[in-house]
Amino acid sequence: MKKNREIGIVVYGATGYTGKLVAEYLNNQYGDGGDVSWAMAGRSQEKLEAVRDELGISGKIPLLVADASDPASITAMVDKAAVVLTTVGPYQLYGSDLVAACATAGTDYVDLCGEPTWMKEMIDAHSGAAKASGARIVFSCGFDSIPFDLGVWFLEQEAKDLFGTTLQRVRGRVCGLQGVWSGGTLASFRTTMAAAAKDPALVATLMNPFALTPGFTGPEQPNGLQPMYDEVMESWVAPFVMATINTKNIHRSNLLLNHRYGTDFAYDEMFVTGPGDEGEAMAKAIASDKSMATDTTPPGEGPTKEQRDTGFYDLLFVGEGPDGKTLRVSVTGDMDPGYGSTSKMIAESAICLLKNPEAASGGIWTPAAAMGSLLIDRLKRNAGLTFEVEQV
Repeated sequence: MKKNREIGIVVYGATGYTGKLVAEYLNNQYGDGGDVSWAMAGRSQEKLEAVRDELGISGKIPLLVADASDPASITAMVDKAAVVLTTVGPYQLYGSDLVAACATAGTDYVDLCGEPTWMKEMIDAHSGAAKASGARIVFSCGFDSIPFDLGVWFLEQEAKDLFGTTLQRVRGRVCGLQGVWSGGTLASFRTTMAAAAKDPALVATLMNPFALTPGFTGPEQPNGLQPMYDEVMESWVAPFVMATINTKNIHRSNLLLNHRYGTDFAYDEMFVTGPGDEGEAMAKAIASDKSMATDTTPPGEGPTKEQRDTGFYDLLFVGEGPDGKTLRVSVTGDMDPGYGSTSKMIAESAICLLKNPEAASGGIWTPAAAMGSLLIDRLKRNAGLTFEVEQV
């Protein structure tokens, strides 16, 4: 743990929908803080006490009152913690002061951010401070983008071991997925769209796969925005809603890993709908779906426990090299992607940073570049994920 920090991990937003799931996971997995010291933070002492009682969490777990509108309370929380785990979004509305405070104080940070315009702003503003202080700032530690970011990392690592080289063309394919989004996810989506409508420069960031790789632009990337027949998959594929953020994070991982995947690396991410007329019709229906833009679920609401427990995801990554070498690996999760699995992934990301001070130096990172195999091992052991080679 960082010197003079009284708490290992602070869960900021512990009274919100996803924050409660994280607190429940930490309580079930790590109890009253013997192995991993942790605390719950939020705006209201009363609500924190109510959540602690509701979940049967020990009174030994500290409760911290912190509010994004009160910078002094944010600084006080950050100074107590080795790692801040925040579920308080939209991050572009409530996260900027927290990132700044962590970067200044040398406090590690993990979030669930899928807001690339804000991430770019934070990278530009705070990379220097984080490097100087030793703070490891890691965005996107949930379904966006851990299974995809680590899936590509795992494929390239296996390719290196098998072939002695990485594979510069990778397809990310969602073969199966069951889950629903929460009000918090919808709020982040709407806030990003509203900001982009006011500032055309933000639209360019959203459309640019290299928006998070300052100083580097790679080759033209596959579009991924239209339904198409994928010859490699022998199936129709449709645009995937998370691809906009995942592709940016994966290119950033490549940059941070000194272009381990190659400077000519190309990646796209699509949803597999099946062969034939039925697959084509489904791909076109997904491409024209606008339900995320019209859903009015408010923040603080999300899927039921039964929906979380019966959810899953099944991802395939297909790598190809110029000499004809190919490799397929899969990543699966045992709960709904956005909440049941996400709450476990972000918790294990925070614990991975806490327990592995050598994993990365100070700076603004992606999960794969900061933690790689260390995080994969934790996710396989504790969080219900699998990483497997399917076909060489």
